[in-house]
Amino acid sequence: MNESKPPASKPGAGKTGGLNAEIQARIGHQLRAMYDDVVKQGIPDRFADLLRQLDAPAASSESAAQGTAQKPGRD
Repeated sequence: MNESKPPASKPGAGKTGGLNAEIQARIGHQLRAMYDDVVKQGIPDRFADLLRQLDAPAASSESAAQGTAQKPGRD
């Protein structure tokens, strides 16, 4: 009447699967070949300028914090 059913397993459960090592190696080789040129390219001037602008407030706030930490006349 109320027979218990085994719990439904997830699709792919118990598989040792995935891609075999040879296929993974081929994909890795192709990805490295595709992105090798991108890695070798320099950072465009526009991006370098943006990075400098982002670093500037951090550097000025650090120096300001150091200046307030040292109070003149209290050695």
